Amino acid sequence: MKSTQLEFSIQRPKEEDRNFHKGGRSFYFFDFDDNIACLTTPLILFHKANGSELSLSSQEWALAHATIGKSGQYEDYEIRYDDKEGTFKHFRDQEIHELEKLGRKNQVFESDVAHILGLSDLEWKGPSWDCFYHSVFNQRPISIITARGHGPDTIKKGIGLFVDHGWLNQTPNYLTVYPVSNTSVRIELGDVHQKLGVAELKQRAIRNSVLKAFEVYGYSDHHRFGMSDDDPKNLHLIIEEMTALKTQFPKICFFVIETFNNRFVKHEIVESKVQSDYLKSNSEQLPLLK
Repeated sequence: MKSTQLEFSIQRPKEEDRNFHKGGRSFYFFDFDDNIACLTTPLILFHKANGSELSLSSQEWALAHATIGKSGQYEDYEIRYDDKEGTFKHFRDQEIHELEKLGRKNQVFESDVAHILGLSDLEWKGPSWDCFYHSVFNQRPISIITARGHGPDTIKKGIGLFVDHGWLNQTPNYLTVYPVSNTSVRIELGDVHQKLGVAELKQRAIRNSVLKAFEVYGYSDHHRFGMSDDDPKNLHLIIEEMTALKTQFPKICFFVIETFNNRFVKHEIVESKVQSDYLKSNSEQLPLLK
C-alpha cells in the first residue's frame, strides 16, 4: 500500500517549540505499544495445571494483567518470567545464532513493525501517533520509554521502518531510548538485582531523560516535558515522578497524556498538584505540543 504521508509532509511548515523564543525546548516521551503503534506481538500465559499456552494481545494484557492468576477469566493461568521461554519471550531480542536457526535475519520487533506496515494505517496507528509524527517532523527531542526488553538499537531499527515506508519524514531526534525490561537498561537504571517492576523502571527512565535533556540542551525554566502512556499502573507512577520533578524544578512544565482505553486525559502538574483535563479525542492532543 502506497503512503501519502511523506507527500503531505512536503507541504507542511516546520514549527518552533512553543517557548523557543524564551530559550525553552519541548521534550516528549512516548510509550510505544498501543500508544504510538499497535503491534501484533503476543504475550503468553501458561495454564497452572497443564502448562498449556494462551496468547494475549497487548490490549488484552493492559486490561487484565492485574488479575492474572488471581481472579476472573485468567485465574487459572500464570505469568512466567523466563526471558527465552516465558510470557514476554516475544518482547525480547534473540541471539544471532537463535535467529539463524529459525531462518530469520531480524528481531521480532522489526518483523512485527514490518508486518503492520503491510496493513491499513487505521489498523496500526496508536492514539498518540499524530503527536509522535509532529515531534519527529519538527525534530523535537524525544524519548522512547517502553516496557519491552529489546535492545535500544532494535527499537531504533524498528522505528526506522516507518521512515523507510514514508510514514515519518526523517529519523527521530532521539534524546534517550529506554526499553526498561532489557537487562542492560535495567542495570543502567540502577536495578542491578532485576527486582523493580516496569512502572518503577519507567519512573527512573523519565528522571534520567529529564537530566539528559539538561545535559544536552542546557537548563531553562521554559523547557516543557510531556509523556504519553496507556497503562493505568504506569500512569500512576509516571504522574508521581513528574510531581517529584516539578517539586525539584518548579518553573518547568511537566504533563502526562493518558491514552488508556480510548480515553484522553491531560494531567499537568501545577504547583505540585495534578490538574486533569479530559479531551474529546486524540486530535486534541496535538495543540498541547505546539
